[in-house]
Amino acid sequence: MPFTAPPGTDPERHTQRLPRRIYRLRVLGMGLSALPIGMVLLENQAAAGHWVFLLFTTVLWPQLALWLALRHPVPFRGEIRNLLVDSILAGMWVPLMGFNLLPSVLLVTLATVDKISTGIDRLWYWSLPLMAAGAVAAGTATGFEVQAVTSMPVMVACLPMLLIHTIAVSQASYRLVRKVKRQNRQLDELSRRDTLTALDSRRYWQEQAALLLDQCAATGEPATLLMIDIDHFKTINDRYGHAAGDDVLRATAEVIRHSIRGHDAAGRLGGDEFAVLLRGTDVEAAGIVAQRIREGVQALQVDSAPGLRPTVSLGLAKTTGAAGLRAWLEAADRALYQAKSRGRNQLAIDDGLRAIVDTP
Repeated sequence: MPFTAPPGTDPERHTQRLPRRIYRLRVLGMGLSALPIGMVLLENQAAAGHWVFLLFTTVLWPQLALWLALRHPVPFRGEIRNLLVDSILAGMWVPLMGFNLLPSVLLVTLATVDKISTGIDRLWYWSLPLMAAGAVAAGTATGFEVQAVTSMPVMVACLPMLLIHTIAVSQASYRLVRKVKRQNRQLDELSRRDTLTALDSRRYWQEQAALLLDQCAATGEPATLLMIDIDHFKTINDRYGHAAGDDVLRATAEVIRHSIRGHDAAGRLGGDEFAVLLRGTDVEAAGIVAQRIREGVQALQVDSAPGLRPTVSLGLAKTTGAAGLRAWLEAADRALYQAKSRGRNQLAIDDGLRAIVDTP
């Protein structure tokens, strides 16, 4: 039977904790079920064997189930087996109570809800034929005697099971849902960040750039795009090692982060290439920011690469209006290419027709 952990959870951790989580609900549910079942047995003047089986079901079985699950080589598989046994026991009690209507319906319903609340895929579906098999086996042993009328005392005895157990299962499901939502928010935040540099990821940065372009088209607000590439990065990796290369990437990202404002957006597009959105900034002001970044990187001292003085080449382009994000990126790329072809460690500005190189 396949197992599917709830979305957003750690499957291994979830499955290891499952037996103890189910144990608490099993003790509560079966303990409460002893009230209506016991009342029905009392009214039906049941034999001693029924009472012994009730003791096993409501008191001994929860302890045995936990012990069996924890001793299983794979605890969650052991707990799946236990949950299926729960359904067999619930099915058996229906004919043992003489098909007493309210407690029988309540027992079968809550046993099925318990399977759904585990988050184990299709478990409730597989439990139904086993529940039916338990009912047939117990009914065959007792002759399928029917005493379906539910008395008022039995109804009253059903209330704690109906109220307390339902609320407990709902609270457990609610806590799980909240945990999943919290983890999904964390995953979403991680998807927005490049893990090495803590700048925006490529996808999230592109989303931000597209939104900014739409805003600029609507309001006429200026904006500029700055492309940054670390010079001779492959040589750095080859000479100093990839760990040093990672240090250079992190240090460059830190320079970029401290050179821009809070409402600007900086992202790592991949490899040694970065992009910065400067909001409400014309080309002249953006050029000052770009030179600040270039000088900051040039002043870096990387402990893992003694003697290395990294540099960056930069390409700057203003918004391209209705031309779209791709045209904006291509304009900044043209400027970046010009900066690298003219000797690197410099800024080039694309004015829509040609790249103007600003050497240090």
